[in-house]
Amino acid sequence: MQLRSLFASAALGALALAGLSGTAQAQSPITVCLITKTDTNPFFVKMKEGAEAKAQELGINLLSYAGRVDGDSDSQVQAIESCIAGQAKGILITASDTKGIVPAVQKARDAGLIVIALDTPLEPLNAADATFATDNYEAGVLIGQWAKAKMGAEAENAKIAFLDLTPQQPSVAVLRDQGFMEGFGIDVKNKDVIGDESDPRIVGHDVTNGNEEGGRQAMENLLQKDPGINLVYTINEPAAAGAYEALKGLGLADNVTIVSVDGGCPGIANVKDGVIGATSMQYPLKMAAQGVEAVKAFAEAGTKPEASAGLDITNTGVDLVTDQPADGITSMDSTAAAKACWG
Repeated sequence: MQLRSLFASAALGALALAGLSGTAQAQSPITVCLITKTDTNPFFVKMKEGAEAKAQELGINLLSYAGRVDGDSDSQVQAIESCIAGQAKGILITASDTKGIVPAVQKARDAGLIVIALDTPLEPLNAADATFATDNYEAGVLIGQWAKAKMGAEAENAKIAFLDLTPQQPSVAVLRDQGFMEGFGIDVKNKDVIGDESDPRIVGHDVTNGNEEGGRQAMENLLQKDPGINLVYTINEPAAAGAYEALKGLGLADNVTIVSVDGGCPGIANVKDGVIGATSMQYPLKMAAQGVEAVKAFAEAGTKPEASAGLDITNTGVDLVTDQPADGITSMDSTAAAKACWG
């Protein structure tokens, strides 16, 4: 009887330990991975801040990864592998190579993780479970419309330099570039490709890697092709700042209008100072915060986010910022934008 009682006690103890283990497991925090293109661009710095704040609010464990430079897809693939191994519930990613990253993303989804693209849609779009982003095409359209209105009749004689992102032509770069063209009145031909246009007003395209030095070098390259450039489209505001420095160094800054996309505080300051004529403001903090919330909902209830009405993405908003408003185009000035900017 004593032996039977001992076994029974041991069994009850084991069950109790199992119960405690199960409770601890149930209460362990949800892990979310954030993978950005770099950790130096102010846009991605703000995105990380938004994710960290929301994760802390919701009691979520956030793991952050980034490429060494814009275009470093290998580091992002390695980060996805780490997230799978670490049993994360979801991944939020701004992909450097929107096509090349897809096999790694699919591996994560096959392992049961939800994958949400932030800012930069994957190709194809449905390679991710959802996309939280600026309507980047609309962001391009807005600055294209503004540039056309500002130039007036001279828009027909424009000489346009396009300062894009990387040779891989990630979706965010294509959308902004092609959106600008549509807004300005250029036949974009294939909207999925940069550089197939035949409009004689296009001087050329060059890549910037989304940073100031790349913008300066790309601007200098295109000026060698045609020093009469009078309109510059830039993928983002760091590239715009570099383009301006190149123009200023050659005494051409006063003859050229620069447009961009981002809405970072340094970029808004450049709008105020006349360096950038107009920019489309996006909201990276909102993208990241909503992404963390979406992973939590998926982990707890299996629900996935839905796209905004009429779009294939969840639109986190975009606003035109300029101190030179154009008739018929809604915008905010740099003073108002400074209250909403990031970085």
